[in-house]
Amino acid sequence: MKTERAMTDRKGRDFIARHGETVFNAAGRLQGEASHTPLTRNGFAQADEMGEALRHALGNRPKLTLWASPTGRALQTLAVIAEHVGLDWHAAKTDKRLTEIGMGSWGGRYYADVIAEAGDVIDRPSGLLLSAPDGELYHEIAERVSGWLADTADDHSDRLVIMHGISSRVMRGVMTGAPPAERFGAPAAGHLPQGSLVMIERGVETIVHLGGGGEVA
Repeated sequence: MKTERAMTDRKGRDFIARHGETVFNAAGRLQGEASHTPLTRNGFAQADEMGEALRHALGNRPKLTLWASPTGRALQTLAVIAEHVGLDWHAAKTDKRLTEIGMGSWGGRYYADVIAEAGDVIDRPSGLLLSAPDGELYHEIAERVSGWLADTADDHSDRLVIMHGISSRVMRGVMTGAPPAERFGAPAAGHLPQGSLVMIERGVETIVHLGGGGEVA
């Protein structure tokens, strides 16, 4: 397999977070690109933990550009983190290219029901969610997040980016030069639980906070 080239020329640091647990996660439903699946109390607690970890790492009012997927769960998570570090949530930017994998006809359904019909929906060696027959493919996710990275390449500031389980794995893979994952045809970094926060600096990833959530997407 070809190994992708890590992004080593970006001057700023990227703090990439998975949103907190949602009502879909708690119920065992596939949410994919669903626009608004609210955080649970546990999800808000995970966002609090990430906010505390980021404040410990950067202090109050750090110079961060705020970015998020436009989904409600990402924006709710960002609001809590921003409050912890003294930044203005209203200054955040959103981009649809940061959203979760498109789940097609599997979207919104219970994992158990889809598994009963189609078999396991998770590739166990990698922990990646399989694409639905009419869903988004991994190379398509890589193309859109790579497009966002290219379009924001002139931003040399540190950034906080709130994303999702699968799309963040692909973007982290692109940024760190991970090889294409077996069966998926696109780079993907390792699995991190919901409520996790990493820092990527010049193609090298460091875990800032490891969350306690359990769902894939």
